[in-house]
Amino acid sequence: MAPKVSKGGKAAKQNEGPTEAEEPLQAVVFTDSHETRFIPFTYSQPRCLLKLANTPLIEYTLEWLASVGVQEVFVHTAGNHSEQVEAYLEQSRWQDTFDSLRTITSAATSIGDAMRDLDEKGLMKGDFISVYGDLVANIDISAALSSHKTRRLKNKDAIMTMILREAGDYHRTKDQHNRQCFVIDSDTSRCIHYEQVRPRKSPRLDIPAEVMKDHVDIDMREDLIDCGIDICTPDSLAQWSDSFDWKRPRKDFVHGVLQDYETFGRTIHTHIVKEGYAARVNSLRAYDAVSKDVVSRWTYPYSPDMNLLADQTYQLAKGNVYREDRVTLARSSSIGRRTVLGEGTSVGEGSVIINSVIGRRCVIGKRVRIENAYLWDDAHIGDDTVVETAIVADDVSVGKKCHVKRGALISQGVRIADGVVVNENAKVAKVERDDDDEVVQGVTDPKIVGEGGEGFLIELNEEEEGVYEALLAGVQDMDLVEDDDDDSDFDSADEDGAEYEHEMVPAARSGSFASVASNESEEGAELKRRKAEFVRTATDSVLDGMTKKQNEDNIQLELQSHRLAENAEDSWIREAVAAAFSRYIVALTENEEEPQKPKVAAEAAIMTNQRLITACVKEAGEQAEFLLFLQIDLLHRQQAGEVLLHAAYVLAIEDFVDSVGLQEWWDDFRSSRTQELQDLRDKAKGVVTSMVAAAAAESSEGEESGEDEDDEDEDDE
Repeated sequence: MAPKVSKGGKAAKQNEGPTEAEEPLQAVVFTDSHETRFIPFTYSQPRCLLKLANTPLIEYTLEWLASVGVQEVFVHTAGNHSEQVEAYLEQSRWQDTFDSLRTITSAATSIGDAMRDLDEKGLMKGDFISVYGDLVANIDISAALSSHKTRRLKNKDAIMTMILREAGDYHRTKDQHNRQCFVIDSDTSRCIHYEQVRPRKSPRLDIPAEVMKDHVDIDMREDLIDCGIDICTPDSLAQWSDSFDWKRPRKDFVHGVLQDYETFGRTIHTHIVKEGYAARVNSLRAYDAVSKDVVSRWTYPYSPDMNLLADQTYQLAKGNVYREDRVTLARSSSIGRRTVLGEGTSVGEGSVIINSVIGRRCVIGKRVRIENAYLWDDAHIGDDTVVETAIVADDVSVGKKCHVKRGALISQGVRIADGVVVNENAKVAKVERDDDDEVVQGVTDPKIVGEGGEGFLIELNEEEEGVYEALLAGVQDMDLVEDDDDDSDFDSADEDGAEYEHEMVPAARSGSFASVASNESEEGAELKRRKAEFVRTATDSVLDGMTKKQNEDNIQLELQSHRLAENAEDSWIREAVAAAFSRYIVALTENEEEPQKPKVAAEAAIMTNQRLITACVKEAGEQAEFLLFLQIDLLHRQQAGEVLLHAAYVLAIEDFVDSVGLQEWWDDFRSSRTQELQDLRDKAKGVVTSMVAAAAAESSEGEESGEDEDDEDEDDE
């Protein structure tokens, strides 16, 4: 949970002697993005209060603002749900956390209108942070704030700094049809050109000639994630007021300021963050991906078991399963990995829940299967029903023997009768907006919800059809070292959208982004998707075999069948096997009935399944790679340091890895590219040091023995 900001001052600091009084760090949170991407859910609730992993979105945003030292927050609301936002914040803990928390309501119909409203009210005393109310982040921006202030002292016309996250060129959440391109001066970090291009229609950037002439060293970046975090000046608000036709922060404001540089001289700069997590939940696709990141702890410390709300009681169990108090599970029910269960929820006999988030007070009947889905509070699912890759909102009732197919969105209060099939991508709602933009009860369509049901189908207009896609198709393992696949069927992100990429060697579980060259080919992206799919499937297969104590030869045989089917590379095999061993050893240490010490667990896991290692790990380079994959997968797991230490010891003492392989792992820059990785690796330093020293001593003894034998030969002569 974010540290509380002290009243009347700043976040805790070390004493640095007398300093001049500083203006409090302010932030503005825009809770209305003026989009329709979350219809029909936003008919009843504002997006910022929709729950992600059973916690309202705005909680993540305010947690992050508190963690970076913000003292005064202005929450800007517009539209029909302003009262809900204001009422929620008035009763929240944030009134006592920040020095000031104020809700501003306006009739804005765009971000541009909201910015002009802020300028007119004159609330910003100095530089401030601008974010959206759907931001999930844990990045550190202290360096960005410092650079911005230093820059402002030298140049008052530096009116904004965009904080961008370094990422990859391709990811399931990226809108591949509308790409954001930043052209940046390498020396000054100044953004000198911004453009959105459609690769198939306009693959070339339209960079003005003077930009190329005036700036010698430039970076053209298409691999940066823009999650809407800006450090703004009051003068930036004035620019909005001077241009009443500007509506969007990037396509209008940034593009316009850059175009007018020769006339007014105002500049916009960038600060590129390379570690940490930051994403906007600005589409259904992003909602799915960020939910899985939260459940899989990529957003740490913002995970369910941190219990951001005072009444939450989540506890973490193995397999990234989170349960609140008073959850009732039938003896024959099965709860799979990456699942969240809210308080008061009950699950009936024979029901299976996998990779899903279940809200509070939900009633799951008998023999129900829920996979890769989201059920919000008070949802009821009847016996023998299947819910796959769908969102079922608050107070929804789905009858017996129903099938909610992938991509379906069932809005608040809908009633689905027994035996109904909800088709793929269907949007079913109970209310709608009339011509006066008022929420009214819709007319129930029995063809959609069955006899006795309540709800109707929302037809997509042409504009929505252009961006609307179904829900995520496959089950995803965010715990894998690389997670690039998952052909997501959620909405693509908007023009200021948050997209992000998981890297092969993450900075931490919270740093699930990749640094991939921006000219990555489509073939390369396809290869990454294939690899992620294989590693995920192979890891699950090996882990399942070890958990069930199957013969290692049978596990290896199944692994090889996966390999042949996908034409997998050797490195993919090592990654999957290393990840499986990591999770199996940790699972043994967390066994509720007979938890084992890391030393015992590591020895049991490795020695019982040693052929899996010897089949894919032979020479030193492969040994180093296996250790690296093991290290990365262990990051942020329980007792990670102890597990890595004892696993490395067993691997070394049993000759699965030798001193050369250990040294290559130790010298590999990827094993220490972040402080967290280095700290984890250092737990095994004793093993590496002793094994390398022993090998050196043995080599020295061998040389001395050889010299003695030569001397004896000479004497004989």
